[in-house]
Amino acid sequence: MSGAPGSPIDSVLREARRFPPSDEFRAGARLGSDELERLYAQAERDPDGFWADRARELHWFTPWQQVLDWQPPWARWFVGATTNLAWNCLDRHLDTRLGARLGARGDKAAIVWEGEPGDRRTLSYRELHAEVCRFANGLASLGVTSGDCVMIYLPLVPEAAIAMLACARLGATHSVVFGGFSAEALRDRALDAGARLVITADGGWRRGKIVPLKENVDRAVAGAPGIERVVVLRRTGHEIAFAPERDVWWHDLVAGASEQHDAPALDAEHPLFILYTSGTTGKPKGIVHTTGGYMVGVHATTRWVFDLREDDVYWCTADVGWVTGHSYVVYGPLLAGATTVMYEGAPDFPEPDRLWRVVAEHGVTIFYTAPTAIRAFVKWGEAWPARHKLSSLRLLGSVGEPINPEAWIWYHRVIGGGRCPVVDTWWQTETGSILIAPLPGVTTLKPGSCTRALPGIAADVVHKDGTSCGPDQGGYLVIRRPWPSMLRTVHGDPERYVSQYWSEIDGVYFAGDGARRDADGYFWVMGRVDDVINVAGHRLGTMEIESALVSHPAVAEAAVVGRPDELKGQGIVAFVTVKSGVVSSPALGAELRAHVTQEIGALARPDEIRFADALPKTRSGKIMRRLLKELAATGAVTGDVTTLEDLAVLLRLGGTDDE
Repeated sequence: MSGAPGSPIDSVLREARRFPPSDEFRAGARLGSDELERLYAQAERDPDGFWADRARELHWFTPWQQVLDWQPPWARWFVGATTNLAWNCLDRHLDTRLGARLGARGDKAAIVWEGEPGDRRTLSYRELHAEVCRFANGLASLGVTSGDCVMIYLPLVPEAAIAMLACARLGATHSVVFGGFSAEALRDRALDAGARLVITADGGWRRGKIVPLKENVDRAVAGAPGIERVVVLRRTGHEIAFAPERDVWWHDLVAGASEQHDAPALDAEHPLFILYTSGTTGKPKGIVHTTGGYMVGVHATTRWVFDLREDDVYWCTADVGWVTGHSYVVYGPLLAGATTVMYEGAPDFPEPDRLWRVVAEHGVTIFYTAPTAIRAFVKWGEAWPARHKLSSLRLLGSVGEPINPEAWIWYHRVIGGGRCPVVDTWWQTETGSILIAPLPGVTTLKPGSCTRALPGIAADVVHKDGTSCGPDQGGYLVIRRPWPSMLRTVHGDPERYVSQYWSEIDGVYFAGDGARRDADGYFWVMGRVDDVINVAGHRLGTMEIESALVSHPAVAEAAVVGRPDELKGQGIVAFVTVKSGVVSSPALGAELRAHVTQEIGALARPDEIRFADALPKTRSGKIMRRLLKELAATGAVTGDVTTLEDLAVLLRLGGTDDE
């Protein structure tokens, strides 16, 4: 598939298996078919009224004067309203005046956490509220105020959620960086965001080893002079460098801090977070989400898609460094008053049954994970989940990339015991919340399809000219109308927001994915149509990896492509040309892999490096990644090479650094 809309997208997948909801699940579902169709009809007839009704389920200090101000492609939702997301996540569940509706959830478990070494904590809504207020007061004592940007670089511990909620409470825009990213990646994001403070830990646990988070922060801050303070959580207890004039221990910051904090009323369009995601150019883009609309979107979709009930124990396995962790580990579940599970470590440590042990021991009822993880489960075998009683599960979910039908079937049969619906969800960092997904008590499931757009979401599959495709015609997945949780801009680069999302196909949001709709109107997402590589559910820009390779003194030029990988979805193949006088070798290949890890993080490390004396280019000098993708995937090139400048280049491409 080409990076520019207009190239053909072939639709080849056919799937005939069907899974209607059981009578038992249908009888207890939050949404029945009649209510769902009523929501669809209202959203179509009166979109503003539909979203206003969803917003009224939450608390607003000041009501809106206008639901939507739409000046394409710029949106403002709930214009004039004020609210506070942390208040809605916490205080709202403690307000006994609302008890009849919300159940006065003060003593209910909000976060159930397990660390990789086996340590555990449970925080009730009342306890979580106190921790968030103490930390918000601590941040305020360091001078953090509304409008500041705070970087969060933590392992998956309760303090990650506490830090996010404290920032949201203060009105400080947070930017969470995945703990697996390198010091250089953290530095670049801190510089772009203009951050003043970093929240980190001495380290985190991953496969029994310490991830040196504080060490990475020290290196990052050395190149980011705008960072004034660093708050450090003691997690592993190992010795670290500590700069008393800059660094402060988390426990010292909150010692003596009040457990009371008045949440300020923030404008609905107040920036809530910046989350960096890779694009097709070298610079990661900072997706900006605002408070009110994002809150409405994640609240509604969490309740609908996961059929949330008061006694559910809900577990989304994502890290908070990704948007799934923002929306469906922290904000969505807490807005809905759910119990959300967090697990710090690797899924196969100390053995490949770790996740199933967590499910069984904590009584998890809803389990939401990525197809990459599901393929790993398949590879490890059925014996591991068979060790544990998984009968508490009643609903399964999939997120991050399209799930292939056979992995869906395995997930449904082995993990769900053939009784749990699988909600395969489509959405993006940019969309903020789920846009296309089945409703588990209503929708007949088709393995590999994310089924229908949710009420209020005007999704379509179109040709280059914006006209709708027919049934089973491959095209471009677009959203025709604005929705509350949509991104508002790219931080510091509004032109990129316009050009990347609203200019490819006139008048609509172009998601960057290819898709088709079948005769029943179900969506089948076919993957990206740009050069982003989807590795283990994480989107990585090829240019960012190429830039890291070229920054090595031995490298003259590099092109990075994806190839199919049974476990990860896509593997990374790098074609590299070295500078004159440099000899390519397996040792250099290993050095380049390590260099990419150093520059970006282990997630971006190439699976294979192929050395070449030249790369295939057009006569205008553009690298023909299409040919490289074909070569990496099949070992041969059969596609059109008429625009290739030098055909002999292809004949010389080949061997890996291991040969």
